[in-house]
Order: sequence, then structure tokens, then C-alpha cells
Amino acid sequence: MSDSPARKTKSDRTRDAILEAARLLFAERGYDGTTVRDIAAAASIDPAMVIRYFGGKDMLFARAADIDLRLPDLAALPREAAGETLARHFLSVWEGDGGTSALPIALRSAASNDLAAARLREIFATQVAPAIARLAGPDAPAVAGLVATQILGLAFTRYVLKLPPVVALSRERLIAEVGRSIQGYIDGARR
Repeated sequence: MSDSPARKTKSDRTRDAILEAARLLFAERGYDGTTVRDIAAAASIDPAMVIRYFGGKDMLFARAADIDLRLPDLAALPREAAGETLARHFLSVWEGDGGTSALPIALRSAASNDLAAARLREIFATQVAPAIARLAGPDAPAVAGLVATQILGLAFTRYVLKLPPVVALSRERLIAEVGRSIQGYIDGARR
């Protein structure tokens, strides 16, 4: 039996185990509440292996919090559908429908860690602002920031704080309500 390109090497499996353990712990405890030793223990390896593969906690965090939001092309939609589309998309990302576990890592860590906060700012500057720019023109940075207040506020209250009234809201109600707020920001930025 020959090694096929699809087969992972032991090194690949170790790297993947470290990354998965880091994602789970960073999402649960945040950056400051997670140590290299914790990650190594969760991955069943020696802490030196974490350093060998990722160079340290900061570099591992950056990799674990690598986020591609895969935002829909808002310019291809009717303008009045943008708010609901964004709200639906972000809920899908947070709830795992093709999403990423990196968002809770970044959000939980951003309040107490400058690296995590910078990572979230970068994601919104490079992904959200350009998507909004197609609809909001020169006011795009302000509109993207206002959209972020809705998306991050929802994520924080529903998935981090787990505020009971927000957790109890149906997905469709959240999409309608948050989508309406986002749409208001977009509509307020008429060209």
C-alpha cells in the first residue's frame, strides 16, 4: 500500500490535533484563560510540540482565529434584501451551517486581549467594510461599523453571555429584527 496524497502524515495529524484543541480552548476560555500547557494536554502531546509546530501561543491563536466570513455578494442582491441576508449569513456562520469556530474564539478573547481585538478589527476592515462599500459608498466605514454593532452584539449576547431572552428568540425572528436594523444602516447611507 503506497502513501496517497490524501493520507495525512503523523505530523499533519499532530498539527491538526493541536489546532483543534486550541480552537476549543480559546473558544471556551478566551486567549488569556488558555495556556500552551492546556492546549498540549487537550491534544495529548508535550507542550514543546505546540511551540515546534506553531512557534508559540500568539502564532497559534492567529491561526486558530483565521476567519473567512464568506460573505455573500451584496451588490448582486436587491438592495432591500441586504440586511436580512447579512443577518441570516452571520447566524449561519455562528451556528455552524458552513461556518467557522474561529469567530467565538476571537469574540471571547477580544475584550481582554489586544491581539484578538486587532484580529476582529482586521476581519471587519478586510471583509465586512468592502462588502458594505458596494452599497454604502463613501459612508461605508461608518455603516460597516454600525453593522458590526449589531452582529457582534447579537453574537456576544446569544453565544457568549447566553442571555436567556436572546437565546430563546427563534432564528427567523432574529433574522427579521437584526436584519431590519442592518437594513436601516444601509438605507441611511444613500449615495
